[in-house]
Amino acid sequence: MREKITRLFVVAAIAEACSWLALLVGMAVKYGPPADETGVQIFGPIHGGLFVAYGVLVLAVARLRRWSLPVTAVALVCSVPPFATLLFERWARRRGLLRLTPAERRTPTPVG
Repeated sequence: MREKITRLFVVAAIAEACSWLALLVGMAVKYGPPADETGVQIFGPIHGGLFVAYGVLVLAVARLRRWSLPVTAVALVCSVPPFATLLFERWARRRGLLRLTPAERRTPTPVG
């Protein structure tokens, strides 16, 4: 369970950063010479959903991995600036905050 939620957190961090990029491109097109709002209309809700998913997964991983309150707060704040979720995920990985325990690494043996 921990492994699955941790992997979902990593995927959400990467997806949230990618949606930031798509939204920024959409905003550049909206306010640039083409003046087309389609990119913002498409990527705005996608980014919003991924933003919420990242926040929920931060809280879930923080509880499962027993992160301190300051680490959890930094993870949540990193959802606001563009691409900061990627920086936090790399930092957390280097610090061992996302490391799997030996029990989590074991794969279950098939029955039958």
